[in-house]
Amino acid sequence: MGLLPRVSVVTGKRVPLAAAPLTKHLERMGTADKTALIYSDETCNVRVSYAELEERTNAMARVITAHARPSGPNRDQDYVISVCMQPTHNTIIALLAIWKAGASYVPMEPSFPQGRITHILKDAQPSLIIYDDTANPAMFKESGVPAVSFDELSLEASALPADRLNEDETLVQTDADTIAIVFYTSGSTGIPKGVRLPYSAICNRLWWQFRNFPYADTETVCVWKTALTFGDSICEIWGPLLQGRSLLILSRETTKNPQKLVQVFAEYQIQRLVLVPTLLRSILMYLSLNSSERPLQHLKLWVCSGETLSKELALQFFQYFGDQSGYKLGNFYGSTEVMGDVTYYVLEKAEQLDMFPTVPIGVPLDNCVVYLLDEEMNPSRESEPGEIWVSGRNLAKGYVGGQGSDKFRDNPYAAHPEFCRLYRTGDFGTLHKGVILYEGRTDSQVKIRGHRVDLQEVERAVSAVQGVDRAEVLCCGLASSNPEILAFVTIKSDARLSGHHIEVALKNSLTTYMIPQVIVLDKFPLLINGKVDRQGLLKIYENTNNNNDADISLEIDYTEVKPCDLEVARVLFETVGEVLGRSVRGAISVKAGFYELGGNSLNTIYTITRLRDKGYFIEISDFLRSNNLGEVLSHLKTNPENSRKGDENKFAIRPMRNDHKERVIEMIVSSVCCNIKPEHVASKPPQLKSNINTICRKEYARSLDACWGQLLAPGLSIVLEDPSGKAMAVALNFDARDEPNIELSGGLAQIMAFVKHIEGSVRDTMLPEGKGTILHSFMMATDCQLSPQDNVSAILLLELGTERIALERRFRGIFATNTNPLTQQLATDVLGFKTLLNYQINQYVESNGERPFEKTPDDLRAIVCWKPVD
Repeated sequence: MGLLPRVSVVTGKRVPLAAAPLTKHLERMGTADKTALIYSDETCNVRVSYAELEERTNAMARVITAHARPSGPNRDQDYVISVCMQPTHNTIIALLAIWKAGASYVPMEPSFPQGRITHILKDAQPSLIIYDDTANPAMFKESGVPAVSFDELSLEASALPADRLNEDETLVQTDADTIAIVFYTSGSTGIPKGVRLPYSAICNRLWWQFRNFPYADTETVCVWKTALTFGDSICEIWGPLLQGRSLLILSRETTKNPQKLVQVFAEYQIQRLVLVPTLLRSILMYLSLNSSERPLQHLKLWVCSGETLSKELALQFFQYFGDQSGYKLGNFYGSTEVMGDVTYYVLEKAEQLDMFPTVPIGVPLDNCVVYLLDEEMNPSRESEPGEIWVSGRNLAKGYVGGQGSDKFRDNPYAAHPEFCRLYRTGDFGTLHKGVILYEGRTDSQVKIRGHRVDLQEVERAVSAVQGVDRAEVLCCGLASSNPEILAFVTIKSDARLSGHHIEVALKNSLTTYMIPQVIVLDKFPLLINGKVDRQGLLKIYENTNNNNDADISLEIDYTEVKPCDLEVARVLFETVGEVLGRSVRGAISVKAGFYELGGNSLNTIYTITRLRDKGYFIEISDFLRSNNLGEVLSHLKTNPENSRKGDENKFAIRPMRNDHKERVIEMIVSSVCCNIKPEHVASKPPQLKSNINTICRKEYARSLDACWGQLLAPGLSIVLEDPSGKAMAVALNFDARDEPNIELSGGLAQIMAFVKHIEGSVRDTMLPEGKGTILHSFMMATDCQLSPQDNVSAILLLELGTERIALERRFRGIFATNTNPLTQQLATDVLGFKTLLNYQINQYVESNGERPFEKTPDDLRAIVCWKPVD
């Protein structure tokens, strides 16, 4: 390895590893009286001590051995026990008993489609199936594998000894190389393959965690919330138990509810959490609804995995928690084949985000090596993308039945037996400043809410639906951490099919997270060479899925709404339509469930926030508990104190003073620059493409400082102060015929030249002439810590204060340009502004023929508007 170019290989620390079956490591906890498991639901409230866990699993292991031994091992000579149970304390008892019996466990979800369950059972060849009352045992009959319920096993175990098993009582004698778990994923061919994880790989991952992220003495309770079929469940379950902590097992209902999650985390003072970025976004949105409360002050370590973590989401995390309070946001990368995680990067401050173009996936874990190789298996040079190959102690033993020989290969660069095998991830990466950046997939696989999905598998399923002529499946939204699968289809001439009908049909062949949004086309857009224009398809989706597009046609059914509820129902149904847009699946009615219509945990928060903006309030728990929109309707309430004029009890309108300067500049800079994205700016000018946020901040701060006196002197600008006197929002106003003279340079000069271009054509041809006639509402900004509803209230108050000034100073009207969808909607729909120009930003051409903003999406527009006040 010393002969390799240093830039192409990243090596984790070499540390000794005392690998052994986890049952051996857990033995020292066996007699402890402290609580091991905590579980509660509507029917029970259970606590299981370590001593009770030891005794119950010993007895149950004897029963499992008796049931499994007659079937024998599978073709890999592994004894495998399938577990089809929902997460409860009983699930942990079953898993540990399986290990003590000398077998490995293969988890299945009771909600899996029949086809997937049949395939797993046929491929894994388990000796036994253990299920609970949420599973349908009829689904196992076709496999011929013996199946027994957990309750039956418990009853049999109650009559057996509870001491530890002798070696001759187990199915096999286990050691560090014994297979502990078999996880099934959708491999690169779309056919699920079983990944065989040995105890040694699990130990390497866990002991690395214990060294780098040790449990604090005050960390007495940890949570298990990840589905058992996910690799992250290993660290969530066995990490705390190996460290003698209490494991709080969360029900599926709780994990789907951000409000309940936050309440549970706060109640038990949880200090670490593993989650996908989609859930992180949902939790942050919930927390921002009441930003004055800090319920998760103990939760210091947040680990994201399973999906791409965007810089925008990471910035939101630090905007909420701050940089100086010890909060950490980890970005872990890996797959089941490398024990879930094989590289990591930890963010402790927002400023780290400025060091890299994307959030790094980091460096390898201990006893692991990552190679970036080209097509000829040669190491890539620094800053050049290479395919990510992994070697070391985290590797699985391969797939069930020896499948996937192209994925696991001999390592030609190995200098030690530990690194003799390579695993091909199918991802691209780039080495940058000593850490690895993720560059995307090499095939058609994507991650959807932590699940790996093969788009070709989805495409085959869509094409197999009777009546579908042709199908193309794509994924959009990966960069924004909100991915969605799209299926574009054409229909045979003799078929009568809608997108909704196809989605319903796919429920028989695909799991829920794989079902795409179906878009029916008359024909596919083609490139010159005759191939399907995939970018054209995405453009079709962007255009048809624009929720602000007035042409959207939604099917809304008010037939069962009571006359007295019609107005509220209209607000609710239309809000749901606005949020879900073209992804709505079926008619919006009182009987329709939000999630059946296409909703998820993320746009639940969007919907509740939009309803609050419109003056209707509902608790998240009530929303999530509602089986349909009729029940949501019954929970909606109005707040008479929340008016269109904002909340003058929370904020006071004040003229902008000199002592406001620091806060005003801070709010303006943060508000303007956080929304400028490098990918939206053309390659020229380079100063706008490189370090755009840093440049923007510096230029805006300098420019505002230079013209501060000119902004302050006319007395037209206002701020909002909270009860403590702190400025929380600002509106910079001036006479449109007497604007401050500001010298600008670089990217900011280009932006302001654009604004002057579109405003000048309107102001000088359509508005009154002379000074003192037009009040220019130049810019508004609010404190980034305001909750969504407070942010809207603040903007409304700024508009109210600006209107008062216009009336007092006898201006004839207010002139403004809005590029933010929220302020655009408020201006036109609430505040009575008239749109004078609606300009598509990427169409702007400079005098030299350049188009600096051509990369911006088509739906990003600047609206120039006017409101008479005389």
